[in-house]
Amino acid sequence: MRRNRSFLHSVALYGIVIFWCFIVLFPFYWMLSTSFKTQIAVSRGPRYVPQFELPFITVTNEDGEQEPFKTPGDFTPTLQHWNDLFTRDRDEVVRHFRNSLIAATGSMIFSIIIGSMAGYGLSRFRYYWARLGWDNDNIAFWIVSNRFLPPALFVVPFLLLYSTLGLVDKHFGLILAYTMFNVPFAVWIMRDFFNGLPEELEESAMIDGATRWVAFIRIVLPLSAPGLVAVAIFSFVFSWNEYLYALMLTNYEAITMPVLIAGQNNTRGIQWWFISALTLTAVAPVVLIGLALQRYITRGLVSGAIKG
Repeated sequence: MRRNRSFLHSVALYGIVIFWCFIVLFPFYWMLSTSFKTQIAVSRGPRYVPQFELPFITVTNEDGEQEPFKTPGDFTPTLQHWNDLFTRDRDEVVRHFRNSLIAATGSMIFSIIIGSMAGYGLSRFRYYWARLGWDNDNIAFWIVSNRFLPPALFVVPFLLLYSTLGLVDKHFGLILAYTMFNVPFAVWIMRDFFNGLPEELEESAMIDGATRWVAFIRIVLPLSAPGLVAVAIFSFVFSWNEYLYALMLTNYEAITMPVLIAGQNNTRGIQWWFISALTLTAVAPVVLIGLALQRYITRGLVSGAIKG
């Protein structure tokens, strides 16, 4: 039943939402405005409002001459840093952007495949490990508990193992590491999602002659699109933003965007204007994917909880 909110309740609610939006969006605005500032404007302290010239509107200055009207503002924007990013440093940025894209996309695909198959197994079949007294719930919790451990704990073993196997500074090495981190989360989401799907649909298909595999591919997976999309988004975002393993397991060819951004102060000095432009380029794919597929995130995460 819908209830009408009081005026004060609405004011407080909108006030909290606006305040939280300011907290979340202000860093993006700061980076965006910094990427358009000159070096002098950045060094002079906080400047927030760009000043533009309106060529079709003129005013008379103190000397009696006509000049373009300028909007109120505290810095004059410039495209120089974005121009440098996409011309002078284009090859370097494209190479690291491609590395991030390969690692994140590869990990996302493997996480979806492994997570959906493992989640389906834990949802539709019953297991029991007599030695430990573990059933499906214990196995699922053990899988997701792997994410509880701090990733830094395994950096040195990973580095030694990758050095032995020749996977250091390889795209496949990053994909393998990120898949290991993403699979527990994918299994947990997909198991809950499959628990919400009626088994009668698969049983009807198998009565008509379909195998378990065919029922899984043609019936279960199409109905699990919100869960698969949620897993894809989280796997991609986690892999795209990961820094520690990308720093330790790469040294040139497979360096990703987070490592490139973190190393800018060492290679160029403090150039906040260029770092801001580079950072906005790095976060753009994640923001666009999140905005385009946001409705699937909630449906994928809560579907199993609602139906289960």
